[in-house]
Amino acid sequence: MAEGVCLVQTVDFFSPVVDDPFTYGQIAAANALSDVYALGARPVTALNLVGFPSKVLSLETLERILAGGLSKTDEAGVAVIGGHTVEDPEPKFGLAVTGLVDPAKAVLNRGARPGHRLLLTKAIGTGVVSNAIKKGIASPAAIEEAVASMARLNRRASELMLEHGAAACTDVTGFGLLGHLHNLLAASGVAARLRASAVPLLEGARELAVNGSFPGGSRRNLDWARGFTRFDAGVSETSRLLLADAQTSGGLLVALAPEDALGYREALAREGLVGAEIGEIEATKRDGEAGTIEVV
Repeated sequence: MAEGVCLVQTVDFFSPVVDDPFTYGQIAAANALSDVYALGARPVTALNLVGFPSKVLSLETLERILAGGLSKTDEAGVAVIGGHTVEDPEPKFGLAVTGLVDPAKAVLNRGARPGHRLLLTKAIGTGVVSNAIKKGIASPAAIEEAVASMARLNRRASELMLEHGAAACTDVTGFGLLGHLHNLLAASGVAARLRASAVPLLEGARELAVNGSFPGGSRRNLDWARGFTRFDAGVSETSRLLLADAQTSGGLLVALAPEDALGYREALAREGLVGAEIGEIEATKRDGEAGTIEVV
């Protein structure tokens, strides 16, 4: 290993969010790789992690899950060097990923400063849509967009944030947008102002949310977020729930200086990727306010 380069290791796996085994494998792999990309690191190897009910589901189903995961590790240039499989009443799949990063160039979930802009690289709403898929009420368009988003690697968003001087980054997954933003702010000793109308939503997410398609995890996220978030009176309860929606394989949330944010947004747009500027970093007004969010 070259001098000045360190190892990054992450582990992530979860139960199916879609019925198709191959697609589930793709999403699980993309989700696991995301933790490495959020650091600005390059994933290089992975181990498959599988829990599988072999007496209930066929080995062909397992083969398709692993094939889906392999399609994403191949896309990422990652070598799958083995894995572990255990008997489990519920199928689970994910990866233990090892990556490389120059410590001087790593983008941590701290380092945001007042005046920095916040950019989000994927639309939110996967929790709502996934729940609607399970209930059989999601439209084909909503399913197609959500699946495409969850299966999309954060590779280029990560590479471009390095090129444009990102100050801090986190990926947006199970804690929802508000939860992951709170963690970044608390670690950085700052606060933020978030514009709800600027946050991109997946096809059909708002309509499904209005109809009550919220997973329990998203509701728990919002209950937690109320402790550090001040919502403007004009922000509806549906919008609040969407901002707390638990994401699977969500995008990167990146803090950049204003001049860097513009270049990053334009670079993402040129590659057909989302680059929504959703808010800005603010200084705390008094002790104990690091991590607080104002949503307008």
